[in-house]
Amino acid sequence: MSEKSKILVIGGTGKLGKFIVSAGARSGHPTFALVRESSLSNPAKSELFDSYKCSGVTLLFGDLYDHESLVRAIKQVDVVISSVGHSLLRDQDRIIAAIKEAGNVKRFFPSEFGNDVDRIDVVVPAKTTYEIKAKLRRTIESEGIPYTYVCNNFFAGYFLSTLSQFGTTAPPRDKVIIMGDGNPKAVFNKEDDIGTYTIKAVDDPRTLNKILYVRPPKNIYSFNDLVSLWEKKIGKTLERIYIPEEEVLKNIKEASPPLNVELSISHSVYIKGSQTNFEIEPSFGVEASKLYPDVKYTTVDEYLDQFV
Repeated sequence: MSEKSKILVIGGTGKLGKFIVSAGARSGHPTFALVRESSLSNPAKSELFDSYKCSGVTLLFGDLYDHESLVRAIKQVDVVISSVGHSLLRDQDRIIAAIKEAGNVKRFFPSEFGNDVDRIDVVVPAKTTYEIKAKLRRTIESEGIPYTYVCNNFFAGYFLSTLSQFGTTAPPRDKVIIMGDGNPKAVFNKEDDIGTYTIKAVDDPRTLNKILYVRPPKNIYSFNDLVSLWEKKIGKTLERIYIPEEEVLKNIKEASPPLNVELSISHSVYIKGSQTNFEIEPSFGVEASKLYPDVKYTTVDEYLDQFV
């Protein structure tokens, strides 16, 4: 059996990055996390760094804006996974430049981890973010860098933990606001499962130069079905308030950041159906739960139990 690839995670202390780093270490890949030296003295991250050290993760000092440090880090690995946050998406061209100079990378996973940027029907302001990601895809492809794009759809911790009732901290108990008619289907995945599937794809030739969709059958729900499931769990019928598309679009224009972004992403999924209104064709993509049936992912049903 061939050796497992060495993996570098850039953005490895972020909301998703920490799950990717942990999954890499857990799966036996030599796993490296790029960190700023100054972040080691950040008390908010000390527990995370301790856990990395205990699990055998190697911390490499470097910075997205320090080209030499990026090249130095990349030369030590086979695969680069970026999970940088929203504000750094545009600057991933710096990673591409470092990968080109290093010349040893077998696979690059850019910071996607959401909806498919080439197949989403979305309005501003979220549209701007997707255009940045799409432009990066074209650069990766034109530069001939081997890639995998991970489209995991909705993060359970963000969209499922409140049933997409923005500004709240738990699923609703009395009334629920539903965009549109509540019928288009969305996909919700737990963050550690996303990390697991991402690492599974690293050395898999079936995911090379493809989009890896995380679309497990038990995690696909319409908003109406999701509310019905929640009602069943709490033994109570909620008042359903349906917001027509025209009003949603008006709300997006009037809202301030980050709510306007959240609303425009939700509009694309809950009204336009952008996560499930296309078939995954072998020419461009593969589906994670089919490729890796051994992964026991957390279902939507199981995830919601913690809030009952």
